[in-house]
Order: sequence, then C-alpha cells, then structure tokens
Amino acid sequence: MDTPPPCPQCQSTYTYHDGVLYNCPECGHAWSADMAGNTTDADEKIVRDANGTVLNDGDTVTVIKDLKIKGSSDVVKVGTKVKNIRLVDGDHDIDCKIPGIGPMGLKSEFVKKVTD
Repeated sequence: MDTPPPCPQCQSTYTYHDGVLYNCPECGHAWSADMAGNTTDADEKIVRDANGTVLNDGDTVTVIKDLKIKGSSDVVKVGTKVKNIRLVDGDHDIDCKIPGIGPMGLKSEFVKKVTD
C-alpha cells in the first residue's frame, strides 16, 4: 500500500487519498495527486490576510482586532495602520514596525490589506 505524502501546508503525516485529491485532516488542506510529487519552495509560500487577500512584502495592512502585547500593558488597537510589512517564516507571518510601539511580529489572520 502506498503511503500518501505529507501535507505541503502543515507537514502532517496523517494525510489520505480521496479520489483525485489528497486531504489533510489536521489543517483541511486538499491538493491534487499530480502536485503531490512537487514540493514548494519557501519563496512560493503564500500568505493571506483575514479576508483571504494575498499579502506581499512592502504592503500596508490594518489590524482587525485589539492585540495585547506580551510582557507589556500596551495594546495594538483595531484600525492601526502598519506600513511596509515584511513576510517571514515562523509562528508569526509578518515582521513590521508599529507606530508608537516599535518592531513586532504579527500573524496574518489578525490583519487586512489596505488598498490605496
């Protein structure tokens, strides 16, 4: 019996084959069997905001939820505009400099892209 490939999104080994697609029960990602052999580079990682819009380096985003800053009593308020973001790998998708607070890492699920 063939062992299905790990999930390209979360690297889970609990994937299964369902007809023409491979599925991951942990993150819900599904991909076609012909793409299973192709590995994606770190440069090809797609980061999306809370609305599903693709984010790129240098974009401007706004915060959609009050975010407590760990180890501080400060809060990043809803609507805070953050310019010139940088996408990174790791727990937090975005490195940025928040006005009045300083350098910080944000998760892409708590921001939305601002269209000029």
